[in-house]
Amino acid sequence: MNQLIIALGRQVGSGGHKIGEILSQRFRLPHYDKNLLAEIAAQRKLDPDLLRQYEEAPKRRFLSRTVRGLNNSAQAGLAQLQFQFLREKAAAGDSFLVLGRCAEHVLRDCPGLISIFLCRDLPERVEAIRHAKEMSEEMALDFIRKGDRRRAAYHDEHCPTPWGSGETYDLVINISRLGLEGTADFLEEYIHRRIVSDPSWDAKL
Repeated sequence: MNQLIIALGRQVGSGGHKIGEILSQRFRLPHYDKNLLAEIAAQRKLDPDLLRQYEEAPKRRFLSRTVRGLNNSAQAGLAQLQFQFLREKAAAGDSFLVLGRCAEHVLRDCPGLISIFLCRDLPERVEAIRHAKEMSEEMALDFIRKGDRRRAAYHDEHCPTPWGSGETYDLVINISRLGLEGTADFLEEYIHRRIVSDPSWDAKL
């Protein structure tokens, strides 16, 4: 088997995007994050700016209805488009890295899947967001709390196990212990060990 799929869940401000970039480069994998929306928009001839409004967002319960399994929520509709995109890529035998999008559950039947959740000590997350967004410490903390609630609600709406829980992923790791580069090194070694320990994986990966 030549397929490798890395699914990264992450807290807001954890450095997950940077870790994803490093791992995708080291394993030479396409990296799906917000660019996934652009591909879906191009395929479906939709406005990518409109799609971004509903990205990784739970449906608004008082404004959505489900009839015979079909939901009229834009958030739910976009989620299903993303899940379908990932399933089609996996079914085609593609290898890739994806951030969020419930990939650890959506692609759970793929033998080449490795799922990881990235967390980080709160003061470091606040500092990262404060610097990236040019916010005050108070605003950064509020941004993190709202973002985490949004991601958790989105994930738990579509998945049977909780966002960030050890039972949901193959590995949960705190980036604060080793730093960004050290964590990336550790994860690279972990992924290589997973590949070596599974005879169905091709040794070339």
